[in-house]
Amino acid sequence: MAFCNSCGTTINPGIRFCSKCGAPILASTLPPSGAASPTATPSTVPAPVAVTSPPQGGGSLKVILIAMVVIVLLGAIGLGSLAFFAMRIARHAHVRQDGDNVKVETPFGNVETSKDPADAARNVGVDLYPGAELQPDGSSSASFGSVHTSSLKAESTDPLEKVSSFYKSKFPNAVVTSSDAGRCTIVSNDHNNIITINIEAADGKTNIQITSVTHK
Repeated sequence: MAFCNSCGTTINPGIRFCSKCGAPILASTLPPSGAASPTATPSTVPAPVAVTSPPQGGGSLKVILIAMVVIVLLGAIGLGSLAFFAMRIARHAHVRQDGDNVKVETPFGNVETSKDPADAARNVGVDLYPGAELQPDGSSSASFGSVHTSSLKAESTDPLEKVSSFYKSKFPNAVVTSSDAGRCTIVSNDHNNIITINIEAADGKTNIQITSVTHK
């Protein structure tokens, strides 16, 4: 509300002269026209953005799958190579049999086998215990290239101690000599020959098993 400075009459906003006395109205007594109260501008708060982390297991799963594929491929290559060699041996192998003697000729070498106890006794390179009887079910000989293997089985009525003493005297420098109740083992090894003798008491008799592996 504004008043005239001269007569004190109430004046309306925007009037420059008093309507009663005609005195000019000072600008300081007029209320500010067009003044607008400041309008509060609402602040805009950005909505939170959800951050999603990348999956952690994808890389590990990929590595595992690649490793599995590599293993499968290597296995397939190995089986393929094995099949190739097997087919080559089958196509070029020749088998000849004469009684208990079998000879197989292959591109990688010849294999000869025999179940004749006499052949095994000759090839084993160890004296048979005096009076022992050869057993055909445990005697055999085989050769592949420069490697020859002979095995014989014999049986004696003499006690185990006597048979063991006989073979211990034949191999005084054996690398292994062990004896326990009812069993004795002798192993002799040199550069080209390995001989293993197993002596065991069973059913009132003494079983003798001799195996010889020779590299020529």
